[in-house]
Amino acid sequence: MRKKRILGLDPGLATIGFGAIDTNEPHSKVPLTLLDFGIIQTKAGVEIGQRLKTIHEDLTSVVQEYQPELVAIEKFFFYRMANTILVAQARGVILLVLAENNLPYVEFTPAQIKQSIAGYGNATKEDVQSAVARELALDYIPRPDDAADALAIALTGWMHL
Repeated sequence: MRKKRILGLDPGLATIGFGAIDTNEPHSKVPLTLLDFGIIQTKAGVEIGQRLKTIHEDLTSVVQEYQPELVAIEKFFFYRMANTILVAQARGVILLVLAENNLPYVEFTPAQIKQSIAGYGNATKEDVQSAVARELALDYIPRPDDAADALAIALTGWMHL
């Protein structure tokens, strides 16, 4: 496997987590390098079109800054119906940004991410966060939770290369 940059995304309307990692050469002592992680936020009470525009602009900036070769996304998961529609709209904007930048992507269910990162599909959020810190040789748990989740998604993408 050659070196590859992966961007993990945890979709949402209010908060989108992102995490960028580099995979290193196969025989490297350090298989992964953490580049950055964070969140894209939109404000509640702002018209939906403006929130989607913010996602588009901010995610485009993240993609241009890190220039990933692969994007890993959490597969859409159903919540309350009103929230489902809003998250689906935000996810559509995410897919648009990826298409505009000709980026390939892979999707994983929450259970697939937990299985890959923590070793079992019913892992707790804390189990996943600890595994993320361990895989990336961090002495802290990445915060906020959405960013830690995005790193778990990026790591899942790496594990499935």
